[in-house]
Parts: sequence; C-alpha cells; structure tokens
Amino acid sequence: MKNLSDARIKPILILILTISAAQLHAQTPTAQSQAERIDRHYNALHSLSVHFTQKYDGMGMHRQESGTLLLKKPGKMRWTYNQPAGKLFVLDGDNAYFYSPGDMEIPRVTAKKLDDLRSPLRFLLGHTQLAKELTNLQINPAENGAFTLSGIPKNMEQRIASFTLTASAAGVIQSMRIEETDGAINLFTFSDEQPNAPATDADFVFHAPAGTHIIEGMPPV
Repeated sequence: MKNLSDARIKPILILILTISAAQLHAQTPTAQSQAERIDRHYNALHSLSVHFTQKYDGMGMHRQESGTLLLKKPGKMRWTYNQPAGKLFVLDGDNAYFYSPGDMEIPRVTAKKLDDLRSPLRFLLGHTQLAKELTNLQINPAENGAFTLSGIPKNMEQRIASFTLTASAAGVIQSMRIEETDGAINLFTFSDEQPNAPATDADFVFHAPAGTHIIEGMPPV
C-alpha cells in the first residue's frame, strides 16, 4: 500500500512543481516587459511635471544643478532651474533655447538636432519605444522593487559607452545615467512626478531677456 501511495503522490508533486515553476517564470520581469511598462506609463500622459537633479562629471568639470521639468505633448519641454537660479532651457516643439544668467548670446538648436542630445529628453517625452531604441537591452533588480534597464542608444555607439535607466515597478523613471566614450558622466535623478500637470502652449514660448540676442548653435554640455 505504501508503494502504491508513493506512486500516486509523485506525479502530483511533479505537476505542482511544474505549475509553480511556470508561474514563477511568468512573474519574472524581462527587459522587454519592463521597457513596455515604461512606454505605457509615459505614452498615456498629456503632460508631466517632475523635479530633477543633474550631476555632470567630465571635461574637467564637476557640476550639480536642479529644478523643475515641465513636459507637454507633442514635443514641448521647459527646464526651469533653481540651482543655478535663472538658468532656463525651453523646447517649443520646433526649436530649443538655452539661457544662463549673464549670457548675451542665446543658442537656438532645431528639434531635429536635439534628438542626438545625450540626455533623457526623448524618453520622458514618451514618444519612443525603449526596446527599439536601445541595443543589447538588459535588466537588473534595484532597491525597493525598482529595476534598471541598460543598453546603448542606437546610432550613438561612438559617443555613448553605457546608458542605464532606473524605474519603479510601475514604470516611473527615477534616474538615468549616461557615460560617454570620453569618460564624461551625466546623472539625472527625478522625483515628485505629477502626471498630466497643468501646462499651456504659452509655457513653452521662449522670451529672450532684454539686451540678449539669439544665435544658431549646438546643444551645450
């Protein structure tokens, strides 16, 4: 009787273990699934306000800046700095303007050129698909249930050595780290995200301060 019982129990145990393994595999996030989660979160938004901190190390410079980033679809953004106070970056959908207090010349860069800027602009605008934008996409766990995605942005292999994005389990971007091939590192951290924050087209119109003039330029470091 004992042998008969064992013979009946073993198939049941095997079935339970097989089902458990399948469920665990289904619940384990993949780089593709988490990239899609980020895409869904940002593609669903019309606007966004978030606090940012940027740390830059490279070219003999060590710089930390912070402020508020306001986004509005399609293709509008405004970086208002409180450190340093008065610094401003505006993208009106067609052109970007970079202003720092004391500058007499204000660079203007077309949005087409801005697509190559080594920053998180495209991802936070929510008009891209991460899995298609990053080669060799990989995933790793992070603290508090968050995860990191890493890869190299397509067509930028000669400029970027590594790119890492950290997001919450819900797909909210918390930070981005970009290391360039020359060793320079840009680290952006984001907090206090406000989905669909109030944003009008007027918020993204750049007004040059008195005494300054606009020049055609390239994105600054």
